Amino acid sequence: MINAGNAEGRKAPVYSLVIPIFNEEAVLPLLVRRITTLLDSLDASAEAIFVDDGSRDTSVIFLRGMAAGEPRFKLIELSRNFGHQIAITAGMDAAAGDAVIVMDADLQDPPEVVLDLVAKWKEGYEIVYARRIKREGETLLKRLTASLFYRVLEQMTSVTIPRDVGDFRLVGRKALETFKRMPERDRFVRGMFGWMGFKQTAVAFERPVRAAGETKYPFWKMVRLAVHGIVSFSDKPLRLALWAGIAISGVAALLGFYALFSWLFVSSVVHGWTSTVVIISFLSGINLFMTGVIGLYVGGIHAEVKRRPLYVVDRLTGFEEAIAAMSRSEATTGRLPASRERRFG
Repeated sequence: MINAGNAEGRKAPVYSLVIPIFNEEAVLPLLVRRITTLLDSLDASAEAIFVDDGSRDTSVIFLRGMAAGEPRFKLIELSRNFGHQIAITAGMDAAAGDAVIVMDADLQDPPEVVLDLVAKWKEGYEIVYARRIKREGETLLKRLTASLFYRVLEQMTSVTIPRDVGDFRLVGRKALETFKRMPERDRFVRGMFGWMGFKQTAVAFERPVRAAGETKYPFWKMVRLAVHGIVSFSDKPLRLALWAGIAISGVAALLGFYALFSWLFVSSVVHGWTSTVVIISFLSGINLFMTGVIGLYVGGIHAEVKRRPLYVVDRLTGFEEAIAAMSRSEATTGRLPASRERRFG
């Protein structure tokens, strides 16, 4: 475990920024400048926790230098690419602040909006999420697929997930401690915060174009995220498979009656071939689809029962006092333990 503060009794920060990083070398200099300005603008002490999610470029080298020279910057290096949602979790596990702000590194989540999130938090809201009202620099296909993504989630999941809201949000300590007690492996962070309730509100902002680099959420990754969200928070696909099976059985029965009628009364029909091909092809496709739906749930159960750590930490920078108090195994594997009494500092 890592204790709060250090031997000199350094006060824990009030605000913690959590910023996942994956191959963002092109944008990091500008990001660091704007994050530094933001930290200077906040009304209380703050820290910025960068989580390198197995970057293959020079991102981690740049961040090591920044974290070594700026005590408010901290760096968690994961041993490989575990994915965006896991990287967010690692940073939130390490956060010591009473208010934790999650934001992406591409500057499409403008750091300046954090001040508006903080203002709402001070009004008594436990979770404040940033809602995109305009998306600059995105193609029509991207906007359409994003809109479809949120509408499918809205219809298929059993929790309230606001439209046009990503992972850019402020989370109070009470909600954060609840989040850390949710151990699932197949994580959909925005759905997890929607599930837990608490007093929530939105801050609207216009999303600018990406400052540099390439998007880390192309179409198929968005599809995968949507599937994870649906499977994690809804059993509707299983019920859909049940009703689809019933409906298809009814259609198959009608086709069977039609084939029997044709065999008895229509002499010109080439008996058997057409109906056999159509029925077998149709039912085989539906059977594979329903097997796949069930397989998603079984796969999720399989991942949960293995109880592997969510992530593995390769190196920490900026946590020197805490690292000195840890055993080697605690520093390199498993989830980063942090609570109100025992925090990173």
